[in-house]
Amino acid sequence: MADQARRRKVEERIQNTVARLLERRIKDPRIGFTTITDCKVTGDLQHATVFYTVFGDEDERKKTARALNSAKGLIRSEVGKALGIRLTPTIDFALDALPEQAASFEEKLASALQSDQQLRGASQAASYAGEADPYRKPREKKVYEPESPVPTFTEFTLTEEDASSEEATAAAEEYPGSKTPDLREDSGLES
Repeated sequence: MADQARRRKVEERIQNTVARLLERRIKDPRIGFTTITDCKVTGDLQHATVFYTVFGDEDERKKTARALNSAKGLIRSEVGKALGIRLTPTIDFALDALPEQAASFEEKLASALQSDQQLRGASQAASYAGEADPYRKPREKKVYEPESPVPTFTEFTLTEEDASSEEATAAAEEYPGSKTPDLREDSGLES
């Protein structure tokens, strides 16, 4: 097995040699406008596949394939001279599917662009299903405020009953002879 660098050099040399031969040496009228696109060699350098493209219709492709197969012996002997290695690889020609793949990619990209434009047009007239901003926002911290203040031991609240008893206490202080009982005596607290 040859290492990758040597294999790559052999592939490049075969590709250049075959392209030069098709341009200058092989004068078969069946060979149309042909481009050598790539060359692949097996790991043991025994078999080479040369990829080519032909400008034209299917009939010209078939004619070019027949002409390349008939010139295979001459091409192999010239490749052997150019490589200078002990064993000359066998050469097979394969029609490269690159132009057809590129055309199909172009068609798919064009259809994707058209569907994107249709979707963009439909989305401009659409409205939101929910809110305009669907993301949750952080909650605002609520300060705990009880509904009614809870009295502490230093505070007290007055209700209506307490307010009326406060008025009675104020009146009892103004008039000491009234009938209001003394709160200090009932509470059991001494002053």
